[in-house]
Amino acid sequence: MIRSRFVDLANGQRLHCLEAGAGPLLLFLHGFPQFSGMWRRQLGHFSTRFHCVAPDQRGYNLSSKPQAVRDYRARPLVEDIVQLADALGHDRFVLVAHDWGGAIAWNVAAWHPDRVERLFICNAPHPITLLRALRTDPAQVEASAYMSLFRLDKAERVMAEDGYRRLKRMVFEAWGRSGVAADDETVAAHVAAWSQPGALTAMLNWYRASPLHPPEPDAPLPDLDPAMFHVRVPTRVLWGMRDGALLPGILDGLDAHVDDLQIERVPDASHWIVDERGDHVNRWLDAGLSR
Repeated sequence: MIRSRFVDLANGQRLHCLEAGAGPLLLFLHGFPQFSGMWRRQLGHFSTRFHCVAPDQRGYNLSSKPQAVRDYRARPLVEDIVQLADALGHDRFVLVAHDWGGAIAWNVAAWHPDRVERLFICNAPHPITLLRALRTDPAQVEASAYMSLFRLDKAERVMAEDGYRRLKRMVFEAWGRSGVAADDETVAAHVAAWSQPGALTAMLNWYRASPLHPPEPDAPLPDLDPAMFHVRVPTRVLWGMRDGALLPGILDGLDAHVDDLQIERVPDASHWIVDERGDHVNRWLDAGLSR
């Protein structure tokens, strides 16, 4: 049975979580513009062997929504995940993550290798390969143009117009092109999450706080030290090759930044692979967890 609970962290944040099962900790991190509910199929499948927990990340749905943009930088978001494991009573854990959740998971694994048993990434770029692509690949810069919109002051108004029409199109129309239609309950659950007071601004603040985005005159791309982002824990990457926002070239050279890496490419899946190919994701996780 999947349970809903709130977990208070040592840093003062409160994360709403979906939780199931008992055993070693298996943490599931969602991305933009989703929430903990995207992992229900995985929570049910793995709860017979693991303590499965999917938080609404900071700013999303029912979790805390600090107001300052700086509160959505990488370090406090990483701190949330480590402190969540502490609050749940686990020293070590496995991370499964998608999109922005994956961006944070890469950093958790790099900065806290003593805490992470294994890392599973679904369509989420490593920061160093994303930085390279934003500097050298015009196609990726064009594909990332939406990030520039999300950083603008008008982004909330634009994304909320017509009952969140653009967000719905961004997510659910993409599923439909892969042959999977979102049901009315799923759409309503997402709209309810987006409609929580302060949620849309907090979600967009992840983009405003990030140094990785298409180059802007007043916000040039940073210089990052690859050593700070080197991952030494066993890592498995699943990539929907029809991802129109994060192009497959982001995978090139990833092995230079991850000691133990396996990549599986799924030709008929998009960025939203967890929703489109949930059974495939479960089989992929089963295989990786059984090693």
